[in-house]
Amino acid sequence: MSLEDLLEQFDEALESGIKVPGKKAIVDIEKLRSVVDDIRLNIPNEIKQARGIVTDRANIISNAKQEADNLLRAAEEQAKAKVAEQEITRLAQEKAQEIIAAAQAKSREMRKAAQDFVDDIMRRADEGLTANLGEVRKTRAALKAQVPQKKD
Repeated sequence: MSLEDLLEQFDEALESGIKVPGKKAIVDIEKLRSVVDDIRLNIPNEIKQARGIVTDRANIISNAKQEADNLLRAAEEQAKAKVAEQEITRLAQEKAQEIIAAAQAKSREMRKAAQDFVDDIMRRADEGLTANLGEVRKTRAALKAQVPQKKD
């Protein structure tokens, strides 16, 4: 018999009692004691079930909290990893830009040095050739001066 059935029997025993003035009644004590004893015998099962439900509920809540904490930690770790990955990418891009700028500056410097070097060599060649041309002209003029001129 369930606890509710026993409580219903208890109510019936109270209702079946003889009413006296002042909200009182004469009831069958043996019948009430029997119902109370049955209630006591049935309470432990009901309480065990209730305690089991409460324990299960507490376990479910605890497991849900643990799972939520784990999910939150995993999400935070993923977010940190993404931020770190983005930071590494940003730093790599900055470093690449610095390397490119340095290479371009070095290239301009080397190109200017090469142009200056070639210009210097060409200037010296020009000066040398000009000097040699002057010598050739003098020698030619000297040769012409030594050769008797034909008279027409």
